[in-house]
Amino acid sequence: MKIKGKAVKLLKTFLAFALVILAAFCVLRRLPECFDPQSGALAAAAFTLTDGIYMAQAGTEPTEAEKTAFQPDTEPADEKQGAALPPRQNQNRDKSNYYDSYSKHSGEQKLEVAQKQIGFDGTAVGESCVKNKTGLNFDFESLLSAPLTFKTQKDSDEPQVLIYHTHTSEAYLDESVDYFYESYYSRTQNPDFSVVAVGNKIAEELEKNGIKTLHDTTIHDSTYNGSYDRSAQTVEADMSEHGSIKVVLDIHRDAIGTDERKVKPVFEYGGQQAAQIMVLSGCDYYGERDFDNWQNNLNFALKIQNTAEQMYPGMVRPLNFDFFAYNEYICDGSLLIEVGSDANSIDEAELTGTLLGNVLSRVLT
Repeated sequence: MKIKGKAVKLLKTFLAFALVILAAFCVLRRLPECFDPQSGALAAAAFTLTDGIYMAQAGTEPTEAEKTAFQPDTEPADEKQGAALPPRQNQNRDKSNYYDSYSKHSGEQKLEVAQKQIGFDGTAVGESCVKNKTGLNFDFESLLSAPLTFKTQKDSDEPQVLIYHTHTSEAYLDESVDYFYESYYSRTQNPDFSVVAVGNKIAEELEKNGIKTLHDTTIHDSTYNGSYDRSAQTVEADMSEHGSIKVVLDIHRDAIGTDERKVKPVFEYGGQQAAQIMVLSGCDYYGERDFDNWQNNLNFALKIQNTAEQMYPGMVRPLNFDFFAYNEYICDGSLLIEVGSDANSIDEAELTGTLLGNVLSRVLT
């Protein structure tokens, strides 16, 4: 029995020693990546987001020749232009510090982008529907027909709307393609390809319709943790400086699908393809989130949802109604809106920004 006990003890000691050796080997193998400023592994481990600079090879900056020499055999076909729709602007964007679908991707796996129009799913309300995840039996129709609890002033010299981005670095594909390469990293601080570009389009359209708008492009997600706390501080500072602000919109983009197959939500307007939007409206029915104005936010959200579907059929995904607050507690006109996904092209997202600006203008006036 003593011999058997010693054998078991020796076996356990050997296994422990082997595990230590294996752990040390793994650490030594991965250690160099921790000192590589472009390493995605370090970014994931530290919850720190890179600036989205695209590298042709890991750890190497693409040369000027690499940036300009490669051109596709055929240019992607432009969508048909509808009346009064903005022309494509992609040729004016600088891709030299961002992912390029048509650049050299030697040895990289080519992955799928699938497009989908996300339709009716949930409770019918007006022209659209609500995906009610709360389990509450709620009278959405009555709230839709109720007046807004705030009023914006048209042609004012003071901003009425604030647009900002908690996840300022969320980005889109550079072109409308049905594939992406494994190096695609859908975050960047290049505003030509991020949600900042969408915010610009929303703001431009609101301004054209006489609604003065402040677009705050402060970056809040260089480190992911604490993004909402930092963006709330930005909003509070902006509202303190501009007491006229009634509407506060946090513009994001979604991510749908898997690492191998991304999905982009789309609809068509005027012969052009655009990104669908999803409005998120939180609930604090049980008073757990210090979010007393949640029904006033929902009123606003339902009006955006209904008006968007009247003006541009297919534009909206089901309204997401659930137990969350994000920064929507800040005021009655505070909402989070996701425009497309990381598989939509920047052109599709920007077109939706213009359309959303028109929708908001109608709701607010």
